[in-house]
Amino acid sequence: MPILKSAKKALRISKKKNIVNRKIKSQVKTATDQVKKEPKQKNLSLASSKIDRAVKKNLIHKNKAARIKSRLAKLKSKS
Repeated sequence: MPILKSAKKALRISKKKNIVNRKIKSQVKTATDQVKKEPKQKNLSLASSKIDRAVKKNLIHKNKAARIKSRLAKLKSKS
Protein backbone atom coordinates (compact mmCIF):
# COMPACT_ATOMS: atom_id res chain seq x y z
CA MET A 1 0.00 0.00 0.00
CA PRO A 2 1.19 3.52 -0.70
CA ILE A 3 2.56 5.51 2.19
CA LEU A 4 3.12 8.94 0.70
CA LYS A 5 0.16 11.27 0.24
CA SER A 6 0.83 11.70 -3.47
CA ALA A 7 1.06 7.93 -3.97
CA LYS A 8 -2.30 7.46 -2.23
CA LYS A 9 -3.86 10.05 -4.51
CA ALA A 10 -2.29 8.41 -7.57
CA LEU A 11 -3.79 5.07 -6.52
CA ARG A 12 -7.26 6.62 -6.13
CA ILE A 13 -7.04 8.25 -9.55
CA SER A 14 -5.74 5.06 -11.12
CA LYS A 15 -8.69 3.07 -9.75
CA LYS A 16 -11.19 5.61 -11.08
CA LYS A 17 -9.57 5.65 -14.52
CA ASN A 18 -9.47 1.86 -14.58
CA ILE A 19 -13.25 1.70 -14.11
CA VAL A 20 -13.90 4.23 -16.88
CA ASN A 21 -11.44 2.59 -19.26
CA ARG A 22 -12.93 -0.86 -18.72
CA LYS A 23 -16.40 0.53 -19.44
CA ILE A 24 -15.29 2.09 -22.72
CA LYS A 25 -13.41 -1.03 -23.82
CA SER A 26 -16.45 -3.14 -22.96
CA GLN A 27 -18.65 -0.88 -25.09
CA VAL A 28 -16.25 -1.29 -28.01
CA LYS A 29 -16.30 -5.06 -27.67
CA THR A 30 -20.08 -5.17 -27.39
CA ALA A 31 -20.49 -2.98 -30.48
CA THR A 32 -18.05 -5.04 -32.54
CA ASP A 33 -19.74 -8.28 -31.50
CA GLN A 34 -23.07 -6.79 -32.55
CA VAL A 35 -21.68 -6.03 -36.02
CA LYS A 36 -20.28 -9.55 -36.32
CA LYS A 37 -23.68 -10.96 -35.41
CA GLU A 38 -25.75 -8.57 -37.56
CA PRO A 39 -23.66 -6.68 -40.13
CA LYS A 40 -25.95 -3.69 -40.74
CA GLN A 41 -24.97 -0.11 -41.50
CA LYS A 42 -26.48 1.12 -38.23
CA ASN A 43 -24.43 -1.33 -36.17
CA LEU A 44 -21.30 -0.55 -38.16
CA SER A 45 -21.58 3.21 -37.63
CA LEU A 46 -22.23 2.70 -33.90
CA ALA A 47 -19.17 0.46 -33.59
CA SER A 48 -17.02 2.94 -35.52
CA SER A 49 -18.14 5.69 -33.18
CA LYS A 50 -17.27 3.64 -30.08
CA ILE A 51 -13.88 2.72 -31.55
CA ASP A 52 -13.10 6.34 -32.38
CA ARG A 53 -13.93 7.39 -28.83
CA ALA A 54 -11.57 4.75 -27.47
CA VAL A 55 -8.81 6.08 -29.74
CA LYS A 56 -9.50 9.63 -28.61
CA LYS A 57 -9.00 8.55 -25.01
CA ASN A 58 -5.81 6.62 -25.91
CA LEU A 59 -7.28 3.26 -24.93
CA ILE A 60 -6.43 1.65 -28.25
CA HIS A 61 -3.91 2.62 -30.90
CA LYS A 62 -5.21 4.38 -34.01
CA ASN A 63 -3.81 1.70 -36.31
CA LYS A 64 -5.53 -1.03 -34.32
CA ALA A 65 -8.77 0.94 -34.57
CA ALA A 66 -8.36 1.27 -38.31
CA ARG A 67 -7.73 -2.49 -38.60
CA ILE A 68 -10.84 -3.32 -36.54
CA LYS A 69 -13.03 -0.92 -38.51
CA SER A 70 -11.71 -2.30 -41.79
CA ARG A 71 -12.52 -5.86 -40.79
CA LEU A 72 -16.01 -4.88 -39.69
CA ALA A 73 -16.62 -3.03 -42.97
CA LYS A 74 -15.45 -6.11 -44.85
CA LEU A 75 -18.04 -8.19 -43.00
CA LYS A 76 -20.76 -5.71 -43.91
CA SER A 77 -19.81 -5.70 -47.59
CA LYS A 78 -20.01 -9.51 -47.77
CA SER A 79 -23.60 -9.59 -46.57
